[in-house]
Amino acid sequence: MLHSLVRCHALPPPSQLCRVFFCTGTSASSSGATASPDTHFMVEYLVSTCGFSVDVASKVSKSLRRIQSTENADVVLGFLRSQGLVGANLRKVISWRPGMLGWDVETNLAPRFKVLRDMGLSESDIMDIAPRHPFVIGFNRESTLLPRFKAWESLFGSREILLKNLRRSKWFFSSNIENVVRPNMNFLRDECGIPEERISLVLKRSPGFFTQKPDSLRALVDRADGIGIPRESKMFLWILDVLHLVSREKFEAQVKIMNSFGLSYSDFIAAMKKYPRFLWLSTGALQRKMEFLVKDVGITPSDITKLPVFLTFSLEKRLIPRFHVMEMLKSEGLWTSQDTLHTIFVSPEPIFLQKYGLPYKDKLSKLLEVL
Repeated sequence: MLHSLVRCHALPPPSQLCRVFFCTGTSASSSGATASPDTHFMVEYLVSTCGFSVDVASKVSKSLRRIQSTENADVVLGFLRSQGLVGANLRKVISWRPGMLGWDVETNLAPRFKVLRDMGLSESDIMDIAPRHPFVIGFNRESTLLPRFKAWESLFGSREILLKNLRRSKWFFSSNIENVVRPNMNFLRDECGIPEERISLVLKRSPGFFTQKPDSLRALVDRADGIGIPRESKMFLWILDVLHLVSREKFEAQVKIMNSFGLSYSDFIAAMKKYPRFLWLSTGALQRKMEFLVKDVGITPSDITKLPVFLTFSLEKRLIPRFHVMEMLKSEGLWTSQDTLHTIFVSPEPIFLQKYGLPYKDKLSKLLEVL
């Protein structure tokens, strides 16, 4: 029954399969299900059934040289589609493990998806998670998948947090917990003096940070020490989390940009201690935002270092439109608010509209066009 279910999802009709085989110079049996060992027929098969480009299909097919029939691949693709994996998501999973096309669905694939559903994943979850973490399909369900699921669930403290991170994060689930994650956590706690509850909080929000090699984490801590971030600071671990995605070259380039606006190195570090995520900006974005805030809005560079969160807001979608609203209201004598720029820029979108947009839409028709 399972085979009949999944075969109805297989894409190529018999006529198309014949075209696949004969256009590559291979021969097929009268059933159209088998072909010679010539691996080139799988290139065309991947292109026509999954939408791969020829170049990618050629690379993927190198792992499929032993496949001499498309019959099992049809069943596998049909099953994966029945689980919600289609288009680019399907290609990601197949690219990660092409040999999956030779697996037996009933004894190999179906039980793995059952484990995922038993974990509490819906079909939409599986559609989202499998391309991000193809390992969940590739892991042996009893020796690897379930133990790893339970270990991460224990680290996060709940299944809900684990599922949330599986939906939004990439690759952390494949990391070795005993050889990588736990040693990193122990190092931060025992040698850096970071409280366990703070480590747990960062783990829940940024699990990928704890999957870097232990030697890399130690080098990162040394780097933070050299910058002048005290380990006892409550921001130390958050700064480490940001810094591990920022190269030394980019960091130095950002310091130079801030120097060009008259800020010292200590000013830069002070801003980083308050809100380190602005370090994730490209140097071009940092330059543009500083120019807008200083030259157009009139905020002093020193004030920006006190409120570096401004730098993380979208220039086109938030900073410029809101500043223009304020300027338009002032020019028409409609601005009566005593709110600071911090309140204006930080307010959530619905609150900003309700307070600064909707009350004036009839008096100033162009106002809402800016937002």
